Amino acid sequence: MKFRKIAALVAGVALLSSCEYQKYNHAEQKDVRMGSEWVYGESPDSAARQLANQYEDKPEVEQRVNAIREKMFGGGSIAQGN
Repeated sequence: MKFRKIAALVAGVALLSSCEYQKYNHAEQKDVRMGSEWVYGESPDSAARQLANQYEDKPEVEQRVNAIREKMFGGGSIAQGN
């Protein structure tokens, strides 16, 4: 009886591993920026050059974000814990 259970388990694992599960669950797309140091960095282990950009804070953006938060979540800010 124990041998049959083990054999069934091995057969089940073999069947599941042999099928091509999610073989077609991806989109084939050409990477137009392949090799770009701006996007991918100089090597696979380095950061992209565009990460070095620093932008000035804009107070109107903060006001807009807070207005959206208030509309979505009711009064108060998420940062304040309300």
